[in-house]
Amino acid sequence: MSSLAAFAAGRRRQAVLAVVGVTLLCLVLAIVATGQGAVQIAPARVAEILMAKLSGQGELLTGRDALVVLNIRLPRVLLAMLIGAALAISGALMQGLFRNPLADPGLVGVSAGAGLAAATTIVLGDRLLAGTGFKLPFAALPVGAFCGGLISTLALYLIATRQGRTSVATMLLAGVALGALAGSLTGLLAFISDDRQLRDLTFWSLGSLGGASWAKLVIVAPIVLPLLLAVPLLARGLNALMLGEAEAYHLGLPVQRIKGLTILLVALAVGASVATAGVIGFVGIVVPHLIRLAIGPDHRLLLPLSALGGATLLVGADIAARLIVAPAELPIGIVTAAVGAPFFLWLLLRRANHVDL
Repeated sequence: MSSLAAFAAGRRRQAVLAVVGVTLLCLVLAIVATGQGAVQIAPARVAEILMAKLSGQGELLTGRDALVVLNIRLPRVLLAMLIGAALAISGALMQGLFRNPLADPGLVGVSAGAGLAAATTIVLGDRLLAGTGFKLPFAALPVGAFCGGLISTLALYLIATRQGRTSVATMLLAGVALGALAGSLTGLLAFISDDRQLRDLTFWSLGSLGGASWAKLVIVAPIVLPLLLAVPLLARGLNALMLGEAEAYHLGLPVQRIKGLTILLVALAVGASVATAGVIGFVGIVVPHLIRLAIGPDHRLLLPLSALGGATLLVGADIAARLIVAPAELPIGIVTAAVGAPFFLWLLLRRANHVDL
């Protein structure tokens, strides 16, 4: 009994250290990212401007530095944090739902489905509105991407589930097939698009935070923030699902309701992220797995820490995207893929060697 108590105490200490460490790292990277760019602003100056904004000291909010920080850099950093948190939580939810640490919205075709819907909105939406004098509203992209992510997730779940049992192998193979199909249809849309639409499609396929603004943040935040608040309510159900669907059902949990809500939240998060910043891969597999290795599989801690870790990773990736080819800007999807692909190969090698993930 004492050994169990010591183990639990050790886990709690690890969790506390993880929360404090990831939070501090996220704050430091956010300040650095807010000062990084064509106009370099020292971290101390960034902190001074932000503190002045919070305290209402208007005399310190004039000048070039304050304008750059508050109107250009801050919405970009906040958007990166929201999208990173949404993608990481989506990965943690899918891994919990399918009871497989290799599940990820990007790997199983959900991101590709959302990207296809966004591409369809861009190309066909413009053509349908051509000559009417109306422009496609920005809100149409999150709605379209959300519907695409939802349809992809539902299709994946229906294909992989038979008689109440979900086949992991079928899930992964179906995800590859759905991703390939969505990619081919997106290529067809790129073929029939004009120059402006083609530039927009390139943005979605590579991922970028370059178009961040307060207007986009205001649209995305009401979608993602309720998701972050609702996700912890699923922690108990996902913990029970780790034992198996039959066991969770006998414990009195509404298994089908948990599955449906999880699918809805993943589609909502991925749809909003793809619509705002394009397809950004591997965040949903790297972050939850690192958190799981650090504190264990308890979703009560895994989900909120995944949100913090996802925000931290994407802010760090955005810094790298702006530094690697400065003064130009590398698409952030390239950075996350460069980090995530080797990590995914490492996971596959561990799995092949029968090491407990």
